[in-house]
Amino acid sequence: MRPLLWALRPAVRRNIQPFEDSFIRTFSKGASACDSPNLEPAAASAPDHDAILSSTSHKNGPTSAKRTAPVGSKRRRAAIRTSQDLPFEQLPYQCFQEARKILRADREEKLKQIGIERERIALLKAKDASKCGGEAEKTRRLRSMETYLEELKILADINDPMIKKRFEDGDGDMSKPIYRYLANKQWRSYRRPLLMQRITQMNVTPDIIPRMNPTADVRLAFGRRNVQPGDFVDSRVSEQPGKLRVQVFDKGERRISVAVIDPDVPDLATDRFGYRCHYLAVNIPVSPTSPAVPLSRPSETSQMVMPWLPPYVQKGMPYHRLAVFVLEHPSHHELDASSLKETSRRDGFNLRSFVDKHHLRPIGVGLFRSQWDEGTASIMSRAGIKGAEVEYVRPRVESLKPKPFPRPAKRNRMGFPTKRL
Repeated sequence: MRPLLWALRPAVRRNIQPFEDSFIRTFSKGASACDSPNLEPAAASAPDHDAILSSTSHKNGPTSAKRTAPVGSKRRRAAIRTSQDLPFEQLPYQCFQEARKILRADREEKLKQIGIERERIALLKAKDASKCGGEAEKTRRLRSMETYLEELKILADINDPMIKKRFEDGDGDMSKPIYRYLANKQWRSYRRPLLMQRITQMNVTPDIIPRMNPTADVRLAFGRRNVQPGDFVDSRVSEQPGKLRVQVFDKGERRISVAVIDPDVPDLATDRFGYRCHYLAVNIPVSPTSPAVPLSRPSETSQMVMPWLPPYVQKGMPYHRLAVFVLEHPSHHELDASSLKETSRRDGFNLRSFVDKHHLRPIGVGLFRSQWDEGTASIMSRAGIKGAEVEYVRPRVESLKPKPFPRPAKRNRMGFPTKRL
């Protein structure tokens, strides 16, 4: 084995790449490169920092250094590098084009089924409810048929390479079912399990609400910083309200409420922790195509209940958890913001009672943490919050063990106590 390893080492040092662009030849019916005397020189390869064309690991170094993520899959970028600026759907690969013919035939079949299902839905809507077994039975059948119609729309486009290319490039239209399906699948593959892990480990459930089943992707940002679930955010960064992005994956517009709760407020009188509401807004419209929710610009009369209160932690206290809850209203029901202003207060705000009273459904949550830092005192003074000079210390607990008896002094043979060296 040792002579073989010595023979392979020079090849590793030279970084031999057997699959360089100049050695790749696409499927074609023409003559090979050695049979064609008059060939134009190959096009210059794309620069290493190109996020669309970089395909190997060592060429992604400058791209990652500039914080520009590669676009699309590695296989797709390698195919585009060798296609001489041809459109993606016209790549000169025989297997690729033959597969596209099969996919087009399958899509035409699905489109015919979609047309038939739409005709069935139109006939059922025009039929009298008494002939369908009642209004409830008619509604149930319509809901089932519409669900099947949405599944057919997804199946018609799920295998289209152009659909996947647009989704990977970030150009997907969220008004179409196929892009909502792909976005939901991508979110559930990583971001949702990460979110569930953080809210479970940090006991957001059941400390604030008993249970949580997120169905919307909630992303929080303060300025240019995107906050991951459970991140520590400096008090100077979170002084101003951030930007919220609530991406839902089912069609239609709905009304939501946004509440920011701190469940780690100390209560010295009862020696317990309480709740504080740092933000509350209601009747905010969101849809798959308009997910942006700016926390600083809700309507003062119909939406704003409690404006943004900067998160703060007094000196000596452990970190505080700040949970951003997105609550969906039932069937476009709007809450009365003016009456909520009169009945709601920040300290002691109970989100469980608020959800049960107004029949809201938690669909998303964001989480970040705050702790005492060098800017907390100035932020508390600017916000008019008292207690910046207070420092919490843990009380000293006396030991329950009995005090040991003093050891008798050692004596020598003459009876005199001996000195310890």
